[in-house]
Amino acid sequence: MNWEKEAETILGNLVSAVHILQSCPDFIFLIPEVRVNLAYALPDATTPKEVAAVEGRITVVGGLPHAAAMPAWGASDHLARRIIEARKYDTSVNAALNFKCNEEIIDVVQKYCSERGLLFGWLDRHDEPKDASSLDGTSMPWKVKQLFTKYGALPRLFYEGAGWGKEPLFLTLGKDAVEVATIAVDIAHRYANTRSK
Repeated sequence: MNWEKEAETILGNLVSAVHILQSCPDFIFLIPEVRVNLAYALPDATTPKEVAAVEGRITVVGGLPHAAAMPAWGASDHLARRIIEARKYDTSVNAALNFKCNEEIIDVVQKYCSERGLLFGWLDRHDEPKDASSLDGTSMPWKVKQLFTKYGALPRLFYEGAGWGKEPLFLTLGKDAVEVATIAVDIAHRYANTRSK
């Protein structure tokens, strides 16, 4: 498959994934303060410009999840670097999505992972060495290596605890954007059910 065809397929998959999220009213309960982004990388991507994501992220408008704009190349530096780094340990990772983290969501995600046979993980930001957090671009390699070292594989669902000026967040990794969006929607439904009890 040539580059143009692959790029077109990735953008189409991202649009489908955004539709899945926007069609789920319960997903608003998983939208954190920093909002949600969803990214999908080209095979062998080495820079954020080779990773497509939702321009302006996904937020809440009129009580529903809403993407600020269409997916675009280079629209997320953070998730792009996460995917690129994750691929050094697991070549099946092509997409990532972030969502809200609190104690109740942690319980829901742990049960979800247990039922699905997925590896669940967490990362303590307080363990991050100063040399990794102080230099721009050095934090991501440390985080991904730490997860892989701790679990012997990359968890498909994991959270990073709160840090100085940092909101705790969940991340899900997958083969494509539709897969990670579907996981997030399933978790959103489960979390909404716990909220209504």
